[in-house]
Amino acid sequence: MRIRATVAAVSGALALSALAVPAAQADDGRSWTLDPGFSVSQPSKGEKSKQAFGATAKAAAPKVTSAVVNGGKPIVVGTKSKQTVPFTATATADAGVGGVAAYIWIKNDVVGDMGFGPNGKSITCKAVNATTTTCKGTITLDPRDMVSSDATWWRIGAEAVTEEGQEFGSDAVSKVRVQRFSKLTVNASPEPVKKGKTITVTGKLTRANWDTGTYKGYSKQSVKLQFKKKGAKSYSTVKTVKTSSTGTLKSTVKASADGTWRYSFAGTPSTPAVSAKGDFLDVK
Repeated sequence: MRIRATVAAVSGALALSALAVPAAQADDGRSWTLDPGFSVSQPSKGEKSKQAFGATAKAAAPKVTSAVVNGGKPIVVGTKSKQTVPFTATATADAGVGGVAAYIWIKNDVVGDMGFGPNGKSITCKAVNATTTTCKGTITLDPRDMVSSDATWWRIGAEAVTEEGQEFGSDAVSKVRVQRFSKLTVNASPEPVKKGKTITVTGKLTRANWDTGTYKGYSKQSVKLQFKKKGAKSYSTVKTVKTSSTGTLKSTVKASADGTWRYSFAGTPSTPAVSAKGDFLDVK
């Protein structure tokens, strides 16, 4: 089940509290709303008249100047748990900014494509000056609404509202990468082993499959076999091996000293780096 975000839903979430917040429709009819939880006071008729009468120059167009999600770092999502990440967004307008909130989306068109909006009660705002406001909040990604091809760059959009109630924003302020959580195991055997004898180091590299809600083997990936001698502070790379079609790893080496063996994966654009916990081998 995939939620489809719309511009109307996002901008509606930042409208005055008196306005209805429209809902986006999923492919299966499920709807959702974005409710940042803040409202903007309307100026009185007298104040509007004064503003119009006193205007001597054309006001600059309101603008979202920045929007950052998860501090600019990739968002890593597993198979079961929802992942909540922070955002910071800033907007400016001559009339002052009542609020601004970020959302993320992918594909070719924000209208009708996959997206996650802000958590309404999470948003707090602070005026930088009379014309600029920065708001912080969170966005929650649910792997149940995602498919594996969603592991790519997502666009960051933001919608804002001026103190006078004018809505504005941008659907492509910046980008953030979303990745599939990865796992890596290792086992060195036999143990204990005599010095000079052959040991076999096995393992498996898996990553979240959002299509099935399970972890599947990551095939044909280069993984480093590393060793840390007992008493040493860091690992050294012994060789590089590739995962099988099911993500498994197998390598043989000669036992030379007590120490810990592990596999280490550098990561790919869709999958984060991961290192196995390590397996200590006693050499006699």
